[in-house]
Amino acid sequence: MNLNFNRTAPAAFALLALLAGCKPDLADDFKSSAGSADFSRYIAVGNSLTAGYSDNGLYLEGQLNSYPSMLATQFKAVGGGEFVQPLFDASQASGSGFLTITGFTATGTPQINPELKDASGNYIAVNSFGPGRALLSPTLPLLARSTAAGNQNLGVPGIRVADVTVADYGKLTPSSNAVNFNPYFERLLPNAASSTTYQQYVQQQVAAVNPTFFTNWLGNNDVLGYAGSGGQFPLTPVAEFDTKYSAMTDVLTSGGAKGMVATIPNVTSLPVFTTVSAAAAAAGVQARAVPDANKAALTAGLQLTAAQAATIRFGLFIRTGAGVTREIAPTDLILLPAASLIGSQATPTSTPLGFGVVISGLAPAQAAGLAAAAPPSPLPNSAILDGAEVTAAQTRTSELNAVIKANALRKGLAVFDAQTYFDGVARNGVVTNGVNNTVAFVSGNLFSLDGVHPTPRGYAVVASEMIKSINAYYNASIPGLDPTSFRGVKFP
Repeated sequence: MNLNFNRTAPAAFALLALLAGCKPDLADDFKSSAGSADFSRYIAVGNSLTAGYSDNGLYLEGQLNSYPSMLATQFKAVGGGEFVQPLFDASQASGSGFLTITGFTATGTPQINPELKDASGNYIAVNSFGPGRALLSPTLPLLARSTAAGNQNLGVPGIRVADVTVADYGKLTPSSNAVNFNPYFERLLPNAASSTTYQQYVQQQVAAVNPTFFTNWLGNNDVLGYAGSGGQFPLTPVAEFDTKYSAMTDVLTSGGAKGMVATIPNVTSLPVFTTVSAAAAAAGVQARAVPDANKAALTAGLQLTAAQAATIRFGLFIRTGAGVTREIAPTDLILLPAASLIGSQATPTSTPLGFGVVISGLAPAQAAGLAAAAPPSPLPNSAILDGAEVTAAQTRTSELNAVIKANALRKGLAVFDAQTYFDGVARNGVVTNGVNNTVAFVSGNLFSLDGVHPTPRGYAVVASEMIKSINAYYNASIPGLDPTSFRGVKFP
């Protein structure tokens, strides 16, 4: 086949030259603008999400990849200044410790273990709260106190709006109540004797920094504390949330600063609640055969018919928040840490945890006899968010978000509707620069190994969406981010 380059080449080169002359210079076309806002002095208020918490810990890499840090970097294109964070230094880069993938099982399941040592190999600070907000490791030393002057990232892991006026929230002494103590807030205070509340601390920082712009993402823990404890820790009452959130809004806008508030996502869509499927876990339990000896004993004791005896199986049982022991239902959510509990046994002869014998078609007297002869060993309520608790969490989320939006309207603030946005991500994922990211545990790129907090890429997605909300509300043109330039889950 003979291609006649001599005749086609001149026309082709002419066409290319024409296209090249018409091609827009995208970098020159984008004109950054602050719009009606002033980003010269930025301050961020919030909880663990604001602090950059990830992999069940607060550590240097996470702090450097916090969404406020990303926002501050983009704000520089529209007049933003430096952004001071209470960073751990290089010798304390592990911070409070964090989860890591240390290997994989023969079936490909990641092995996740905590890293709770500093650069010298010494075990370091407390890394979490238990039920009732008791410290999990009260004998370990506290986090190193930050020396950052003019701190502008005021994120405190674990804080609720309900906590912003709590006395001794950052003070732990032999006479104080550890339930009111937060080591992540304590490290921000100037000295160990301080009894400053979080609201007072924010007032102090507002006075010191005199912010022109702020973000406020408080509120998640007012629902997550309840959901993450299996309903054992209370939901914040709406009236209390309204009073304290409104007061915080007034503090942040007291100097005339403009800003953006963020709503509370539906926490029940997080991987910590969705990774262990109730249906799959129940099927796994049902697949475990009931020993013939047990069947014979139950048949003899309960006088079962042949048809009833043929239905004997194991079921996955839970203990609900109302104190009822029953089989798990599709509307119940199993917390991620509970996966390792299912089937565990206190002794070789004890009923595996979560297991209970089920026989269909029993009369009431027979059912009572079965419960007495073979009582189930239910998963504790702390490992489960039952259907009623799921509804309670979702309802309270909507109620608290109404308060947040009302405050934004009252003060003329932009809103990042995190609830609506992450509901969409939970359904469809999000494509960034051609890469699909989902809420799937480990493989989805967006959420870290604790199943609650984002990876650096997840934080970049959040920052990108916040910029869109800010740009739209203040008629600004803040350049966006490429989330794919940030890592997802780190593999060994």
